[in-house]
Amino acid sequence: MTIKTVGVIGDVHCEAEALAAALDHLASLGPDRVLCVGDIVDGTGDPNRCCGLLREAGALTVCGNHERWLFEGAMRNLPGATRLEALDASSREYLRVLPKTCEIETMSGRALLCHGLGEQDMAGVRPDDRGYALENNDTLQSLIHDGRYAFLINGHTHQRMVRRVGALAVINAGTLHRDYSPCFAFVDFEHERATFFELRPGDGVVSAEERRLADWTELF
Repeated sequence: MTIKTVGVIGDVHCEAEALAAALDHLASLGPDRVLCVGDIVDGTGDPNRCCGLLREAGALTVCGNHERWLFEGAMRNLPGATRLEALDASSREYLRVLPKTCEIETMSGRALLCHGLGEQDMAGVRPDDRGYALENNDTLQSLIHDGRYAFLINGHTHQRMVRRVGALAVINAGTLHRDYSPCFAFVDFEHERATFFELRPGDGVVSAEERRLADWTELF
């Protein structure tokens, strides 16, 4: 299936109520697929409900560094860290088998869904990265020069962004985490634009901004 539109959920961090609201809104827009960049666990909400909501939505979801840490038993002293025993059996299995990356064929080119950059779940690119920071980001450079992907859909930084670095358009939907301006995105590959929606207390889902997928170009 060649995809025209996707809904994109950024880092979830157990925010079940925000996830439910985001998925409901995306359902009203009718994307071809819903994507999630991982980091479902580690937060103050309900990770089991989050897993259930993503399963019910048929979301294509990848593994984040917080899922990796969960099964490694690492970083469990983080505030709000999810305990493996707090997950029911279906949630444990759901999280355990999440892939690191997924490829998607869009009508405007192939997209890579990942948490960080490719299989490096702690790597990333930020809206204010320039010059040296981009040129010396080896993982990003490898993805650009490989030339397989027109789009990279990722998370990890909690910063919503659309920017084109060379031939690669990087789309980050941000996060649902309540401490980081909760938001999500709807991406229209046919018309080459991404619309970001914010989740605001008392107002619910609010349209925040629209960005063209070719707006920001960095050359090397």
